[in-house]
Amino acid sequence: MTGAGYAVIVLLCVLLFGTGLLAGRRTACPVRTSHVGTPVEHATFETLHTASLAAPPLRAGLTEDSARRSARRLRSLLGTDALCLTDRERILVWDGEGGHHGEHVMEQVADLLASGRDTAFRSDCDDLDCPLRWAVAVPLTVDHRVLGALIAYAPRESAVLARAAGEVARWVCVQLELAELDRSRTQLIEAEIRALRAQISPHFIFNSLAAIASFVRTDPEQARELLLEFADFTRYSFRSHGDFTTLADELHSIDQYLALVRARFGERLSVTLQVAPEVLPVALPFLCLQPLVENAVKHGLEGAVTSSRITISALDAGSEAEVVIEDDGIGMDPERLRHILRGEGGKSTGVGLLNVDERLRQVYGDDYGLVIETGIGAGMRITVRLPKYRAGVHGS
Repeated sequence: MTGAGYAVIVLLCVLLFGTGLLAGRRTACPVRTSHVGTPVEHATFETLHTASLAAPPLRAGLTEDSARRSARRLRSLLGTDALCLTDRERILVWDGEGGHHGEHVMEQVADLLASGRDTAFRSDCDDLDCPLRWAVAVPLTVDHRVLGALIAYAPRESAVLARAAGEVARWVCVQLELAELDRSRTQLIEAEIRALRAQISPHFIFNSLAAIASFVRTDPEQARELLLEFADFTRYSFRSHGDFTTLADELHSIDQYLALVRARFGERLSVTLQVAPEVLPVALPFLCLQPLVENAVKHGLEGAVTSSRITISALDAGSEAEVVIEDDGIGMDPERLRHILRGEGGKSTGVGLLNVDERLRQVYGDDYGLVIETGIGAGMRITVRLPKYRAGVHGS
């Protein structure tokens, strides 16, 4: 929950004190807790608890399912007889009494959906036993776009309910904005992974298949093994599910990649791998290490270099796993590296380094960006720190 979300909830507690919920009226099952202080403190706790339960469904966006799962608790917050949630075209859910009023809801909120302004109206109901005689409707907006409406119904006109409905609607909008951010983040990650996949050079694929073909007659068993490695490597690299993977799966894919590279370069490339078993289950962003190893291979064998050594270690560092990828190749000018990590390296330069650095910072925070040590002719050493646990990061 953001600070803005909590501020809205605290304001709700103040505004709702005069409504049915805080006055003792209940439209949902009460929270069974031990004594938590004064009646005001107890009512505040119940309001916060109810709001916290309503939040998760709304983080999926404004859908029929999220509206159905959150409506009862939103009505409980307002202490009103009925509550309706709509999108721009239809009623998503009606919770409470007087469901027959739903026939005219979309007509009554048409101006609201067009203008984005709150409205209140009297209920035209011929049923003398129906308690719903007045309603207040508030738009649900994200980025100045009206997505739908929240309508609260009551037996009589109430300024307190009008203000409370406005605050509840604003709190719902905060959750919907977070849902939009989640969607944007997912789309960004997918775009970044597509960019990384685009960097899997057609030349690498061609050279790998050519290397495999060279063993078909001289060593058919080796050709078969390499073909299986190539199939598994491409299957993993182009998989379509999951933002995260495990260190074990990422290192396995790297091993397959290196097997294909060694088939081409033979003794020119030497690889040392050191892995602590206890870090293998650690989750990390998908395709996070592989681009760094490809970078090491490229710089290790670039130019007239006759041989190269690459060292990969994944070790236990307390609450973190520390992965180090080091090569003894041509290295890089530190100033040029700084330009690459600022996104100034051009469309085809350092895309893998920049992409991985940005994704690590997005997932874990700025303290977890790449640490790179390099110099012209001095090789390159890249250190990646991965928390063993981070909420929302689970290997798939």
